[in-house]
Amino acid sequence: MKQLFVIGDSISCYYGRHLERMLVGVMAYDRKGGSHRLIGLDDCTDGVNGGDSSMVLTYLTEVVNQDWFAPDILLLNCGIHDTKRNQETGELQMPLPAYSAKLNRIIDLAKRSGAAPVWVRTTPLNPEAHRPENAIVWHESADIDNYNTAADQIMADRTVPVIDLFSFTRKLGEDIYLNGTDHVHFNDTAAAQQAAFLAGWLAQFKS
Repeated sequence: MKQLFVIGDSISCYYGRHLERMLVGVMAYDRKGGSHRLIGLDDCTDGVNGGDSSMVLTYLTEVVNQDWFAPDILLLNCGIHDTKRNQETGELQMPLPAYSAKLNRIIDLAKRSGAAPVWVRTTPLNPEAHRPENAIVWHESADIDNYNTAADQIMADRTVPVIDLFSFTRKLGEDIYLNGTDHVHFNDTAAAQQAAFLAGWLAQFKS
């Protein structure tokens, strides 16, 4: 049975529990912060959430040297955290050139590990969400589009398959965000639909 390993942000944590169930008998499921823990990394880096591209790179740099890390497929995503924009300075958490450079290094590591990397496009923001007055960071849809476009080009250049979870999620309707008001996270019904979409895409790798 093929082995799947997931490194992704909190969106992947929501759909991940459904994806694991849907892949039973199809492929083995594990993820960052799952059945194995790294020694010597802080809890944030070694936790379930993949975080931004810098954290993914730090984690992957360590994990590829572990004897237990031998997935056939490496499902990857980062972007939501990278596009956090400081509302006072306008600065992004990870400027686009740095993001692109880190994605290339992430793909280098993934391919060197022997796993087949598969990229998941960053999901859309809730257009109805309102920024709290005291919010220090916020996301902008234009940034999501720009970072997805940059990742698309990198994956095309590196011949890495891309799962367009962004476009799929946009077709799910309006009542898809957590509590109806969350800016980035999805409710359980939407997360299950995202998982089904991913499971269907991944099924082609089962043999």
